Parts: sequence; C-alpha cells; structure tokens
Amino acid sequence: MLVTEVTANGAARHPDELVEEEPMSIQLDGTLVSTTMRTPGHDFELAVGFCLTEGLLAGFAVTGVRYCATGSAVNTEFNVVTVDTGGRAPTATPRLGTTSSSCGWCGSDQIDELCSRLDPLPPSPPMALSLLGKVPELLHGRQPLFERTGAVHAAASFDRDGTLGVIREDVGRHNAVDKVIGAMVLSGELPASGLGLFVSGRASLEMVQKAWAAGFSTLVSVSAPTALAVDTARRANLVLAGFVRPGRFNLYSPERLVASAS
Repeated sequence: MLVTEVTANGAARHPDELVEEEPMSIQLDGTLVSTTMRTPGHDFELAVGFCLTEGLLAGFAVTGVRYCATGSAVNTEFNVVTVDTGGRAPTATPRLGTTSSSCGWCGSDQIDELCSRLDPLPPSPPMALSLLGKVPELLHGRQPLFERTGAVHAAASFDRDGTLGVIREDVGRHNAVDKVIGAMVLSGELPASGLGLFVSGRASLEMVQKAWAAGFSTLVSVSAPTALAVDTARRANLVLAGFVRPGRFNLYSPERLVASAS
C-alpha cells in the first residue's frame, strides 16, 4: 500500500506493509464458542490454545482440528476453525459478540471461576532473575512481522537456560499467547512446568489466566500488569515480572524475592 510520510523535510510517497486483521470463528465439536479478530496464520494453534486456556476442553484431549466442519473452507475464506474432542468436552456456552484483538475478558467475576477450576501451580525451581531481565533481548530479530509492520504483538516460551521455544506473532496479544499454547498442546508439550512465557504487551488478567491454564511457572511482560493480574498471579503461585528492560524489571509475584532466585 502507498502511504504519504510527512517529516520536517516535507512529504513523500512510498510503499508500506500493513498487517492483516480478519475475523475467525472458533468451534468446539461443532458448537460456535467465539469469534476473534486475528492475524491469519497458525489458525489451528489459535483455536486449540483458546479452547484450552478458556477451560473449554475440561481436560479432554484434542482429536482433530480442521477448517469449517460444515462446508467448504474456501467458501468461508479459511476463517472458521473447528476443534474436535469426539464430543467428550462439555457443550460450551458461546461468547456473545466478537472478541477484539486487544482483549477477551473483562470484569472481575471470572477470577473466582478461574481459581475454582485451576489448582495453584506446583512449586518449581525459580528462574535466575538475571535471565528474566534478558528475555526481551532474546527475541531481537525473531519477530519478522513486527519488523515489517510494527503493528503486532509477540509471545514466546522459554526455558531456564534462556532457550526460546515457540514464538508467535499476532495483532492481538491474547491471540499470540493462544497460538504459542496451542502449538504446545498439539506437540504434547503441556503442562509447561518450569517454563516461562513472554508477552510483548501489558500483563493483564487474561495473560495470567492463559499462562496459569497452560502450566507456565513464570510470566514476563515488557509492560505493566494490572492489579487483578498481580492478585491472580499470587494466588496461582505464578512468578510475574513486568516493565522488563535491560538490567531492570519489577517483580510483582511473589511479593518478596525467593532467596535462591536472587
């Protein structure tokens, strides 16, 4: 697309690449459960990750994922994905309306429901604090869509040695996380015990929910958490670091440093 760039030296026309954003409907065993705005790509992972982090799978295994179970994928422009459990997962209640690319949850009523269906994370050896401050640097050069458009978020899994696992990008923060988690579901890598999850946006309640549901022990964000996110992370026994910059970050959960991590 041609755009006009305006600078102190005047205006000039030049080509610019824009990120794509399209709606995608997610079905679980043929029942519509959500429609989200996402960046096309890794759609099966997104659908599976969403179903897991929302608790829709209820512990049942995914037996298949496909585009549009009721017709042609071409006719639906590859914007309908069905996750199958063979009918074993409980019938889900569809979300009303379309989930935006910025958030999926709102309100505090869901915290009690979340804590009732997820057990606190088991203790695991803490990651070195020096590693947590370096995680954003590990992704330098590993976010090609952001480098071309500047308009997407990134999420990534990492281990205590600083080795990156799954890296995904999307116009929505929660979509990027669901794509990472969905990829790990499909490759049999969950629960993510002892692993960390990086997010490029703020650490909202929803990010904590998804990290907790997948079994990550640590959540690292380049931006701030919300008060509800901190409260939930502490209840989950999830390590939460925010405002991560080279050489510094804020540790919100646990409330105090663990001696072995400091």
